[in-house]
Amino acid sequence: MSLREIQVQHLGLDVDYDDALQRQDVLVRQRQADEINDQLLVLQHRAVITIPRDRAAQHLLIAEEEAERRGIQVRRTNRGGDITYHGPGQWVLYPIVKLHHEERDVRRYVYHLEQAMIDTCAQFGLSASRKEGLTGCWVGEEKIGAIGVRFSRWVASHGIAFNASTNLEHFRFIVPCGIASKGVCSMESLGLHPSKVVEDLVSAVTRALGRQAVEVPCVSS
Repeated sequence: MSLREIQVQHLGLDVDYDDALQRQDVLVRQRQADEINDQLLVLQHRAVITIPRDRAAQHLLIAEEEAERRGIQVRRTNRGGDITYHGPGQWVLYPIVKLHHEERDVRRYVYHLEQAMIDTCAQFGLSASRKEGLTGCWVGEEKIGAIGVRFSRWVASHGIAFNASTNLEHFRFIVPCGIASKGVCSMESLGLHPSKVVEDLVSAVTRALGRQAVEVPCVSS
């Protein structure tokens, strides 16, 4: 049986979070109506702290005005999960995927995204794993890849954020994912050169989701 197609759009390295959120909302509605195939947006954000719900705001350790003064946006968002940071050097992949009957399992979907990051780490000889009771991809006690997803009428959006050469200093302005007892790492901080990691991430995500990747030009939102 042939795999369902997922169209891969590379949006660039300085993507505004508000623009990406708006683009996802449009694509989700189109996917719900079966006007488009599954999509995978690949990008890096300009520096931004995202807060998914009011209680996650307690994990912001800097005044919003001070963050903005330092060039870090602070934005509310509609995904699941907790507070996190996005910025240059961090690869963000947003699958907009319509889950069919056999796929409609939220925990299984998250498991697949975790596996994609674990498999990517393995390509670089890095031993990564899950951590019981927590989401994401972990190297020891440090998180290298975070997950935050949203489901609307069984169309998934948002996705993963994987630290390749991210400025880890910016994570000190938050309690990453609301977990004070754990740290954050990147491929670069572990002594690895992450030049081609995005290609491995795209392959691993599409494979884990059981999709066939088709590269398409970026379409203006």
